[in-house]
Amino acid sequence: MIKILVAEDQRMLLGALSSLLDMEEDMEVISQTMNGQEAFEAIVNHQPDVCLMDIEMPGCSGLDVAGKLAEISHPCKIIILTTFARPGYFERAVKTGVHGYLLKDGSIDDLSNSIRKVVSGQRVFSPELMMTTMTQENPLTEREQEILQLAASGMTTKEITKELFLSHGTVRNYISEIIHKLEAKNRIEAIKNAEKKGWI
Repeated sequence: MIKILVAEDQRMLLGALSSLLDMEEDMEVISQTMNGQEAFEAIVNHQPDVCLMDIEMPGCSGLDVAGKLAEISHPCKIIILTTFARPGYFERAVKTGVHGYLLKDGSIDDLSNSIRKVVSGQRVFSPELMMTTMTQENPLTEREQEILQLAASGMTTKEITKELFLSHGTVRNYISEIIHKLEAKNRIEAIKNAEKKGWI
């Protein structure tokens, strides 16, 4: 029996997914949660074989949970379910080592088959998501992403220089390059563009 945890912040979808998967002869939904932090705790406590995880949830994101599990080498296999075909999310998911990345609009048969494949050791990625990523490569370096993430959190250039031990001129140059790469008019627009693509 494949033990499954479902983490999804939309109550109706959470209930529907869990009920449909429970109807599969070889699957059992052992826990449900609507919050990222609770999902992490439930995985550690209940030891499911597979966790179906939404990306955007209260507490922390599905990708953050996957990252935490990777840090402690937890054996639970993560399948991300998303409505967002954002290339940055997919890149992060692959780097984090998730076992599946699928769009929510697939059929329950496709999902249950994907779960079986993942349990058997395969990785399952939505072709649409892979195409989106291949056609929209992230132009930002890791350092540029880090600086833009700090700017998005509300930090000023002065605060970023202290946080990263960089000179004021260096941070200004980075931000100027980020704005140019993202074809933005200013820092605010650059942040919006990067968030829309899932690059920060």
